[in-house]
Amino acid sequence: MTTPVPRPGKIIALHLNYPSRAAQRGRVPDQPSYFLKPPTSVASSGDVLEQPAGTELLGFEGEIALVIGKTARRVAPEDGWAHVAAVTAANDFGVYDLRHADKGSNLRSKGGDGFTPLGPVLLPAEFVDPAALRIRTWHNGDLVQEDTTAGLLFGFGRLVADLSQLITLEPGDVVLTGTPAGASVAVPGDVVEVEVDTLGGLTTGRLVTHIGEGTVPFGPFGAQPRADEFQRAEAYGTTEPGFALTDSLRARIESVSTATLSSQLRKRGYNAVSIDGLTSTRPGGRLTGLARTLRYLPYREDLFRKHGNGYNAQKRVIDSLGPGEVLVMEARGERGTGTVGDILALRAQVAGAAGIVTDGGVRDIAAVTALAIPTYHAGPHPAVLGRRHVPWDVDIAISCGGATVCPGDVIVGDDDGVLVIPPDLVEEVVGAAIEQELQERFIAEQVAAGERVEGLYPMSEHWLGKYYAWKDSNAFPLQPPADPRLDRTSDDPVHR
Repeated sequence: MTTPVPRPGKIIALHLNYPSRAAQRGRVPDQPSYFLKPPTSVASSGDVLEQPAGTELLGFEGEIALVIGKTARRVAPEDGWAHVAAVTAANDFGVYDLRHADKGSNLRSKGGDGFTPLGPVLLPAEFVDPAALRIRTWHNGDLVQEDTTAGLLFGFGRLVADLSQLITLEPGDVVLTGTPAGASVAVPGDVVEVEVDTLGGLTTGRLVTHIGEGTVPFGPFGAQPRADEFQRAEAYGTTEPGFALTDSLRARIESVSTATLSSQLRKRGYNAVSIDGLTSTRPGGRLTGLARTLRYLPYREDLFRKHGNGYNAQKRVIDSLGPGEVLVMEARGERGTGTVGDILALRAQVAGAAGIVTDGGVRDIAAVTALAIPTYHAGPHPAVLGRRHVPWDVDIAISCGGATVCPGDVIVGDDDGVLVIPPDLVEEVVGAAIEQELQERFIAEQVAAGERVEGLYPMSEHWLGKYYAWKDSNAFPLQPPADPRLDRTSDDPVHR
């Protein structure tokens, strides 16, 4: 069987577009972002896709593909859909084991031969409402993805218009429009099917891909496959599914101090989650956001020549920062040079990033301090990056100030310091911290009124009764619901 789009001039794929996927990833993009896939990646329904030898994370993503019908250059969003000839089903396959090698380009991880099956039938755009399409994906017969285009972050016409600002879209070009939640991993012997249909009953039919097993290993002259727990979680879609740092959750986090949050983390056995030795450029301010990560290697001349100049990993990750994200840098505690300066810090601020955290130095400290974005750092230094560092990896697990930081971790900072909170603990820890501070507020009022701390700190049953009556008589808008896991009668009080 042949594909209905045998060899597009170009294939452009969108990163995030479905709210369900954005929630799964823990971030909502402000603007669309894209990557290219080679025309040689196109495959047909019924084809066998080999999982490359030595890899374990062949991810599938059911998508709706737009097929461009007439040339688009600098078109308006309201005119974008008029340049689409048809839609069809697509599967945006990728090998997460090679993401480390792409430095953000997705070329090797998503550009392999056969990694973009299309078809089997084109639905003419004139018979399609772009806001009333359904996308479904089956993995070995089980329905694993189902969503509609009614609530897309970026409509199809807008995507065509945005791309056409710089890139001429030509007839036959394909635009992949993002995947909903539910994308996961396929292994040899599996079958993955994708279908796009309309409310009126038109359908592309099922795009079928059989997964085979590759036998030819990667040669020693290129990057080798490498999987870690973060990539496994990303590939299987288990990176805190459904977690989002909402405005209400952010307000609850910022209603309590990092000292109290640290106490609650310690009660749960987390004793190595503080990023130590840093100073903030915004004393008195707060930092709350989701971690993006950057790792520097110690300076080596040949590596810096290859990786340190031009549009390096440092600049790429700063350009890719989104609203509410915190760039956390592993600089090995090296204070003898800068890891960020005023221009890049300004770029992060304009992008809407929540903050910057580095266990290394900062250049242009006066200018960085004048910015609104908080930067936590180990100290100022006038030297440029290349004196001690080579920018290397982004969005991997790193070490910063003695703490492990994974992409998507919640970063919280104030004048006491910076904490790393695993997303699955945030609600529990914040609720307990709010309760702890309410108790300590009550205790402080009693001490100020002349009461002894004996029996009060920690509270005896007598004082607990008075505390509950006090709490019930006051309005605390951020007060958490009662949680039986909270230990209000501990004999080991945690001092702030």
